[in-house]
Amino acid sequence: MSVWNYVVTAHKPTNVTHSCVGNFTSPQELNLIIAKCTRVEIHLLTPQGLQPMLDVPIYGRIATLELFHPHGEVQDLLFIATERYKFCVLQWDPETSELITRAMGDVSDRIGRPTDNGQIGIIDPDCRLIGLHLYDGLFKVIPFDNKGQLKEAFNIRLEELQVLDIKFLYGCAKPTIAVLYQDNKDARHVKTYEVVLKDKDFVEGPLSQNNLDNGAGLLIPVPMPLGGVIIIGEQTIVYCSASVFKAIPIRPSITRAYGRVDADGSRYLLGDHAGLLHLLVIIHEKDRVTGLKTEFLGETSIASTISYLDNAFVFIGSSYGDSQLIKLNLQPDAKGSYVEVLERYVNLGPIVDFCVVDLERQGQGQVVTCSGAFKDGSLRVVRNGIGINEQASVELQGIKGMWSLRSSTDDPYDTFLVVSFISETRILAMNSEDELEETVIDGFISEVQTLYCQNVIHNQLVQVTSGCVRLVNSLTRELLNEWKSPSGFSINVATANATQVLLATGGGHLVYLEVGNGTIMEVKHVQLEYEISCLDINPIGEDPYRSQLAVVGMWTDISVRIFSLPGLDIITKEHLGGEIIPRSVLLCAFEGVPYLLCALGDGHLFNFSLNMTTGELSDRKKISLGTQPITLRTFSSKNTVHVFAASDRPTVIYSSNKKMLYSNVNLKEVNHMCPFNSAAFPDSLAIAKEGELTIGTIDDIQKLHIRTIPLGEHARRICHQEQSRTFAFCSARHYHSGMDEPEVHFVRLLDDQTFEIISSYQLDTYENGCSILSCSFSDDNNAYYCVGTAYVLPEENEPSKGRILVFTVEDGKLQLITEKETKGAVYTLNAFNGKLLAAINQKIQLYKWTLRDDGSRELQSESTHHGHIVALYVQTRGDFIIVGDLMKSISLLIYKHEEGAIEECARDYGANWMTAVEILDDDIYLGAENNFNIFTVRKNMDAATDEERSRLEVVGEYHLGEFVNRFRHGSLVMRMPDSDSGNIPTVIFATINGVIGVIASLPHDQYLFLEKLQMNLNKVIKGVGGLSHEQWRSFCNEKKVSEPRNFLDGDLIESFLDLNRNRMEEISTAMAVPVEELCRRVEELTRLH
Repeated sequence: MSVWNYVVTAHKPTNVTHSCVGNFTSPQELNLIIAKCTRVEIHLLTPQGLQPMLDVPIYGRIATLELFHPHGEVQDLLFIATERYKFCVLQWDPETSELITRAMGDVSDRIGRPTDNGQIGIIDPDCRLIGLHLYDGLFKVIPFDNKGQLKEAFNIRLEELQVLDIKFLYGCAKPTIAVLYQDNKDARHVKTYEVVLKDKDFVEGPLSQNNLDNGAGLLIPVPMPLGGVIIIGEQTIVYCSASVFKAIPIRPSITRAYGRVDADGSRYLLGDHAGLLHLLVIIHEKDRVTGLKTEFLGETSIASTISYLDNAFVFIGSSYGDSQLIKLNLQPDAKGSYVEVLERYVNLGPIVDFCVVDLERQGQGQVVTCSGAFKDGSLRVVRNGIGINEQASVELQGIKGMWSLRSSTDDPYDTFLVVSFISETRILAMNSEDELEETVIDGFISEVQTLYCQNVIHNQLVQVTSGCVRLVNSLTRELLNEWKSPSGFSINVATANATQVLLATGGGHLVYLEVGNGTIMEVKHVQLEYEISCLDINPIGEDPYRSQLAVVGMWTDISVRIFSLPGLDIITKEHLGGEIIPRSVLLCAFEGVPYLLCALGDGHLFNFSLNMTTGELSDRKKISLGTQPITLRTFSSKNTVHVFAASDRPTVIYSSNKKMLYSNVNLKEVNHMCPFNSAAFPDSLAIAKEGELTIGTIDDIQKLHIRTIPLGEHARRICHQEQSRTFAFCSARHYHSGMDEPEVHFVRLLDDQTFEIISSYQLDTYENGCSILSCSFSDDNNAYYCVGTAYVLPEENEPSKGRILVFTVEDGKLQLITEKETKGAVYTLNAFNGKLLAAINQKIQLYKWTLRDDGSRELQSESTHHGHIVALYVQTRGDFIIVGDLMKSISLLIYKHEEGAIEECARDYGANWMTAVEILDDDIYLGAENNFNIFTVRKNMDAATDEERSRLEVVGEYHLGEFVNRFRHGSLVMRMPDSDSGNIPTVIFATINGVIGVIASLPHDQYLFLEKLQMNLNKVIKGVGGLSHEQWRSFCNEKKVSEPRNFLDGDLIESFLDLNRNRMEEISTAMAVPVEELCRRVEELTRLH
């Protein structure tokens, strides 16, 4: 049964909705704070660029994000208001690097009509009050007292009903607002009001301006000494104050965002709907404004926010394309642009459609999205895990170990690759043709297995075999010195760094050697009570050439021990428990934090925080990476050190925001890995798999890998066709020659390997592509692309005509086979029992594929079903059809073969405005609606009465906080049949904010266990700003609010893994389940996405 569902985010929201700049984390530090609808990110501006400090979820959709500086505070505070009328004031705590809630509350009114143009939240520049415009005709005031604390809120009546913008003016004795509004004759005006706090009322303010540009939409208050307000229109820009009025004409454009450059407010950046960036300058003599002028700077993404940081650096936040960090140059480049893009921050939003494909045919889904809008439209290929891009490979059986060596200490590149086998060692090197060929290092023994190799100081190399440690000159390749193991004792394991060698022989002997110029000396030897299974002396302290600590993994008592160097005195002993021995230990530092990693023979990995001075281990965590023994190696990518864990499920371990992350590598099984940074293959890895050695580069280290195919137009619908190895998509291209140019719509064909457009078909004027499908028909084996269209005419409220076009792909070209006119928009197409099912305005129509006498094919109508308002979304399974209606929720239809008719058998009588539907299993259907909720309904075919049978019963409800555009069955990860999560069915969804999420249907016992865990987590993890998780996840629309049921919040549950040990133990006690068991069960869930 798919009643019990787990909702989790695979890709967080990336659509930037708000941004602001100020001194939030300390009075001296400049911060950029970004809101991405339901998340807040805090960045620090450093000479190297933006450095992330915090990224937290907010239990609400952010409507307002403002920094302000109340009296008596050393640094700025952050004000956030949500769409569901909650607000909070947050302060940075430098001790814990967390957010403290200074104030919180609810500003909803029992009655009131929510504003059409969105909520407005503003703060008086002198911090006397916060103003909110939430409901038509009301202005809500939250006053500050003289200590900067918030007092009781109250409403003031506002005569203007159609408010477009409100801002506080600068330099007014009493708090004063400017209101831009539209009257009932559609004319636009600006009025100002003073807020009189003691009377809780307005008084007419100092200035007003009537009959502005019809497109006036934005107010910019100008700071003192100039004061006044700028009104940005579509064709004019106006400055007015009590005494001055100035206006200039501009090229027609819709300004979406502005950013103030100077503190005195004499220059502003303006971003418009076409992504063009202008500078607006107020020309003034001392305090008197004498004019305005604008200058074109260049093109950026279409901006939703603009934040000027410092020294000509600007953050452009975008909802329709990637956000950018840009620099404004003093001189234009060859194209006349002053804009230089320094960084791009990927944004998948708005995802209008997507499909799930397995292009590499490895059993791993990739999601191909239609992302962005207008000129920033693109396709994005999203896949889980880190890809290895193969550069070269050679067949080699039975590799037991690999090391790369440089020919001199300061050589930037590796020359040799030492490959060890059970009874020999072979040395490969790059020749002049950039090919790997076998070579010899005279001083190395090649007829035995090598245990370890290392470049050491003074241009020397070390080779450790079972009988000796050899020191070789790396330039002449001659033997300089050797240390032999005592007779009767063979070396089992060894490790080394630039100056030190540590090895263990049978009988538990641990030997420490030091390397000098031509010398190799035994410094210390101790005997331990058990055999030694693994060692590490990777230097992560102050000195890059030596380590103060040695880590030793033990047989028998299954422990890991830390010894001091050079004395080999024991400092710490940690028992791992269980019977599986440690197979690999590693000292490593992530983001400057030292860790000890310890991998076992059964695929489990322990990680500990390590205190470098005392050698103490803390914060022990255990995770399962695979089922086979793991070997750990460090490698560097983009100047950051990461760890590669080679096993049957290879993983890269890395750190972000001081949090350890694990990302699977898209390779089947890896036995050994070593970095190989050669001149021909810079920054590469050598990877030993079953029977072959591969050299390849590694993708950027992140959980999801995203490839962008820029289109410069807006892709609306996409599907994939296996037979022709192509994608087809419907898109709209805007030509910005004038404001009223109609867009041109296309059907385009894309090669699924190169992602190049190989063929296009232009639709008629005013004709939009609404749906696309790849299918074949009964009695016809060919694969076809079917496209449903609508003629969107300016004078019609809803389309009265459309077409269904049937294409085939011949020699990489789209060929139109046949077309069928329809009496409305073809909102969706489905393959249905060898026929074609179309939703056309309010009816469902079934077409069959028939052969004409002349051998050509056509679509012929077979049956129809009426009874919808607008049938927007359709899914089918067998003979059942579910329909998601514009406003009448979900209905279930059945096709009866005998009569050839479609009949309704049940419906949900709720009034949900649908945005997507999917069939989870035969009886449970999933829907998303336009108040950001998702819900499931169940059909009751076995019910006793007709009335119950005709009703779809709502069984699950949840507030996702995201607008879902599409559900599709599929998985982002390779499913391992041996794991618990291997057979859990999943549905992927995508949203306007660029979220890709997964809904997994769980077995009931697992659901109950996780429900209890979620309840306990809510007691321990408090929402930012005191916002309640329970209220946030409650299903909520205009009619009702009901508690979440039969859906679990996977993001909350998986945040268990980020808690510190004390909090984990608190939850473990409440659940009466050991911490390790909780970690294991939650980790299994993280494998779903």
